[in-house]
Amino acid sequence: MKRIINIIIAFGLALGSVSCVSKLAYKEPDVELPETFKYTATADTASVANLEWKQFFSDPILQNLIEKGIKNNYDLQIALKQVASSQEKLKQAKYLQYPDVGFGVSAQISKPSKNSMNGQSLNLFLGKSYVEDYNAAFNLSWEADIWGKIKNQQEVSKMQYLQTYEATKAIQTQVVAAIAQGYYNLLMLDKQLQIAKSNLELSNNTLSLTEKLWQSGDTTSLGVQQATAQKQSTELLITQLEQNIAIQENALSILVGENPNKVDRTIEMSDTSLPQDLSAGLPAAMVSRRPDVRQQELVLLESNSMVGIAQANMYPSLKITANGGVNSFKIDNWFQIPASLFGSVLGGLTQPIFQKRQLKTDLNVAKIQREKNVLAFRQSVLNAVGEVSDALVSNESLKVQEQKATEQVTTLKNGIKSAEMLYKGGMANYLEVITAQGNSLQAELNLASVKRQRLSSIVDLYRALGGGWK
Repeated sequence: MKRIINIIIAFGLALGSVSCVSKLAYKEPDVELPETFKYTATADTASVANLEWKQFFSDPILQNLIEKGIKNNYDLQIALKQVASSQEKLKQAKYLQYPDVGFGVSAQISKPSKNSMNGQSLNLFLGKSYVEDYNAAFNLSWEADIWGKIKNQQEVSKMQYLQTYEATKAIQTQVVAAIAQGYYNLLMLDKQLQIAKSNLELSNNTLSLTEKLWQSGDTTSLGVQQATAQKQSTELLITQLEQNIAIQENALSILVGENPNKVDRTIEMSDTSLPQDLSAGLPAAMVSRRPDVRQQELVLLESNSMVGIAQANMYPSLKITANGGVNSFKIDNWFQIPASLFGSVLGGLTQPIFQKRQLKTDLNVAKIQREKNVLAFRQSVLNAVGEVSDALVSNESLKVQEQKATEQVTTLKNGIKSAEMLYKGGMANYLEVITAQGNSLQAELNLASVKRQRLSSIVDLYRALGGGWK
């Protein structure tokens, strides 16, 4: 037996020494990246995405909301559970190269026919009509990893674990960005509500003046009706804004893993501050920093290992099985040592020859899947570059829009004052006053919206560059 074992081990070592396909070499796909991002003036290597989210968002209330979201958001908690599950599979994969060992105990009593040869032999040699068999043995089975199949299986488990880890980081960047977007939207609604309430006061003044002029006969009842309608329109807007504020507060509460509730806030949108140096860095650095792009590359690495497994399945496999223990046909001497000891070792080399083309099909499908993942990786890089470019152009455009909207608000507010003075002096009619107030209201609401959009574009840029998971 010892000689058989030595022959099998020597044969296995010989095969292992000629193995040259234990792991397929991985070459990162060629990706066409611009030297710099579009709409950037210089090729600055620093990036705003390198900032931790606590450094990027300086508002203490927003920081508290984000911290709650990272701790309590259910999507993020589910992702963390997936990481834990993959980690357990990774631990198990480390033991794939070890043999399977089992232990079994069995007892059997068989009674053959008395008219059979076995039955007559039992009576002749043992003096009884039945035979007992008691067995307790260890069983071992081991496959030599000659062609790297097990190593590639371990690599697949590792890549799957890393994918879940990167997926968790990607979800965190989305959660951080969504909380910031919701918070800034809430501040915008607060500002619009403040504007609407201020405009309601102007509408009340206009209505009061119009009623006095109607009572003195200087205007018609139509003017009173128009001024009343203007006031009612503003009151309707206030109700709608209050509704939107409550809905946004509920959405933020759910996002941070809490029941719908009021969100406390102490600052206005004009008091918010975000980094003004929005350097994007280099595209190549962004690709290595974005969790979703990194995740897609890990999918590609996994498919590369799957090709190695499919290829190894086409080569011979060396398996060794062994069992040993104690065996007896009498229970009273079952564990007598060494008389009851037994053992056996079997080594076998198996080469698949005809499998209905299954192995070749598996290999070709694995290669095609790898090619698909190469394309998916390139697409993820392209999408990432596009998102950064969109955020950059939006931010630059919204800077100009905010400036123009501010100028428009100033002009229209002055227009209200002029219209009211002319109306009191009888040099303008009520329609001109109402029109001036309506235009000013819309301009102020639009300015608040533009400011919120600009804050959102900065958050989008931070997320698109891969920031938010640190």
